[in-house]
Amino acid sequence: MLFLLSISSYGQDPTFSQFYSNSLYLAPSFAGATEEYRFALNYRNQWPSVPGVFNTYSISFDKALTDYNSGIGVLATYDVAGSGNLSTTNIGLLYSYDFNINKEWHIRPGINFKFYYLGLDIGKLVFNSQITGNGTTTSVNAPPFDNVADVDFATSAIVYNERIWGGFTLDHLLVPKTSFYGDDATVPIKLNLFGGMQIMKKTRLRQKIQEVLSIAFNFQKQQGFYQTDLGLYYYKNPLIVGLWYRGIPFATSQAGDAIIGLIGIKTAKLHIGYSYDFTISNLISSTGGAHEISLIYEFNNMSLGQQRKRIRAIPCPEF
Repeated sequence: MLFLLSISSYGQDPTFSQFYSNSLYLAPSFAGATEEYRFALNYRNQWPSVPGVFNTYSISFDKALTDYNSGIGVLATYDVAGSGNLSTTNIGLLYSYDFNINKEWHIRPGINFKFYYLGLDIGKLVFNSQITGNGTTTSVNAPPFDNVADVDFATSAIVYNERIWGGFTLDHLLVPKTSFYGDDATVPIKLNLFGGMQIMKKTRLRQKIQEVLSIAFNFQKQQGFYQTDLGLYYYKNPLIVGLWYRGIPFATSQAGDAIIGLIGIKTAKLHIGYSYDFTISNLISSTGGAHEISLIYEFNNMSLGQQRKRIRAIPCPEF
């Protein structure tokens, strides 16, 4: 008890293992970086063996504005945690623009202006006044509180060519409020650094990609917490598999967190992925890992034979 009272506790933003299947969440620069239209759904169930499990949902839609070298999108995320359904909702509008540095290299900055909402179902909480020698009483006068609403902003940039990409994201630049009782508490700014390269690429059938091996990393820092992930993707039409290590020593505040396995199907329009985080830390026997499912649907409205300007594809994986 004394130990628990003497330490500070910290919470971070939800983290998706399939970074690029939820690319707008990773960086607003990905808005419109698609053939024309893209619709994405993501669901993460973290630590299912722990009571009051963590669930995160994400839905996004974006469109390429090829005549203007840019893209627009909308992203909504909903994260709920604990027995009291502590929930965080973000709904954002995104914009990105693609600059040609030269014939090979591009830079793509992006922005995300969003609405932030923090909620709680206080009726599901148990207070100390409810606990008796015979169990738990059913009635309690909960302290009044207000759900929190605020605005937030994120910015990012990606540099890439046909085989290499790298970028950063700065999120929560408006440091939204996060206290139900008006205390001086805000969401800390988050930094993401990510990138990778295609170390092997084979194309056939009029340059259609048939086989790719990619290596990628993702570094995140938010207040006193930082984490580095490193992984491989292998795609051979239509199957993609991946393997990640979360918690690189000396580049993570707590090294050795999880090994992540991925399997997915990628067709011309539909991408479906499933990943599992296998915990390797001292929580290995109590969390149940984490499950994550993604679904992406890309489409266009061009009629047969119609010609239009195409956007330059970022070479990162779709999962």
